[in-house]
Amino acid sequence: MLLYDGFTALDAVGPYEALCRVPGVRVITVAKRAGLIRTDTGELGIAAAKSLRQVPRPDVLVVPGGGERGTTATMADTRILDWIRQADRHTAWTTSVCTGSLILGAAGLLHGLPATTYWASRPYLKEVGAVYTPGRFVESGKIITAAGVSAGIDMGLHLAARLSDEEVGRAMELAIEYAPEPPFGTGNADLADAETRTRALKLLADSSA
Repeated sequence: MLLYDGFTALDAVGPYEALCRVPGVRVITVAKRAGLIRTDTGELGIAAAKSLRQVPRPDVLVVPGGGERGTTATMADTRILDWIRQADRHTAWTTSVCTGSLILGAAGLLHGLPATTYWASRPYLKEVGAVYTPGRFVESGKIITAAGVSAGIDMGLHLAARLSDEEVGRAMELAIEYAPEPPFGTGNADLADAETRTRALKLLADSSA
């Protein structure tokens, strides 16, 4: 699981919780340098256990999204993009959550492929050569892209089943008690009103470090 300055916490922690107890799976956090990596708010840090050079051939790659600052900087970080391209040559699955798909696209991995991302970032998929496709997650060959933030849990459970079997996937869904009942019903941007969408983006922008 790739970490970088400015990533979004749940983008990484959601898939982590869905995958870390799957038999035979070991989730390793990596970054350019091992150590504490700050999230998009700057207030939470998660430790990267290893540096990129220590994990050149992961079996599975998960790229979380981040705030605008973190995503934009990572899309231009040649060291990270080179590592993603090298890793993808050996992965069984290459995945992303939220704007992590834009990072995969910047690495050249989504050209002509169906993909999804955070609702406000959909127009940018075209800029990295992908074809926006609606869904909580979109699978295309060995590449799976998840929509925004909490959709990483859905993708993680799907990946848990892919890495083992459906029975394990079902059991993991129960293990993390994933049965969302959102109180407001505004989690789908296509159903939310314009005022709520604007306020949501402002809340994100105001909280970014």
